[in-house]
Amino acid sequence: MLYFDNVSTFYGKIQALHDVSVEVRQGEIVTLIGANGAGKSTLLMTLCGTPCASSGSIRYQGEELVGQDTPEIMRKSIAVVPEGRRVFARLTVEENLVMGGFYTAKSDFQDQLDKVLHLFPRLKERFEQRAGTMSGGEQQMLAIGRALMSKPKLLLLDEPSLGLAPIIIQQIFDIIEQLRKDGVTVFLVEQNANQALKLADRGYVLENGRIVMQGSGQELLNDPKVRDAYLGG
Repeated sequence: MLYFDNVSTFYGKIQALHDVSVEVRQGEIVTLIGANGAGKSTLLMTLCGTPCASSGSIRYQGEELVGQDTPEIMRKSIAVVPEGRRVFARLTVEENLVMGGFYTAKSDFQDQLDKVLHLFPRLKERFEQRAGTMSGGEQQMLAIGRALMSKPKLLLLDEPSLGLAPIIIQQIFDIIEQLRKDGVTVFLVEQNANQALKLADRGYVLENGRIVMQGSGQELLNDPKVRDAYLGG
């Protein structure tokens, strides 16, 4: 479904990604783990077109994405939940969800809204509340719900557990698992390696802009090097 083939990316003269190859198959949850500054978010941003890959190929459902601009890419049933949530703080929950469904066909909009509110009952309770007054966990639910309003086939999640309490983190990961059951393919960038690998069909380890290890989620969980570096031994 999604394939990064030897992708390299630069910020000015600084190389952030070095010949990265990652595959995300339809119906999977694939996770990318690594330390801060490893290049995880850069890989997602490169997929979205900012920055553009300096070499290599990014294919989505067989179509080359390198060279396309971000609005074009986002219209291809791809949605992203950025690190830090970035909800529209002054807008209500309802207005945020409407923004997320901007490109959704009018005939599908209400059905998709109903699905999102069923998945996130808390958003239904907070429907008229301004997003900026909600808790961090509620804002993360809203950020995911807003992304789902576009009816994506591929959902990109960048550090969804960042800054959240453990009980909320578990709720978020339960929702991600439900999305897979609903047919959404998920590419999950996450520093919480333990939770992410337990959930993932497959995973990759990124260090200093290079893929250094890959395998099933369980294989990586059991790998001594991964345990020492990312799971506290």
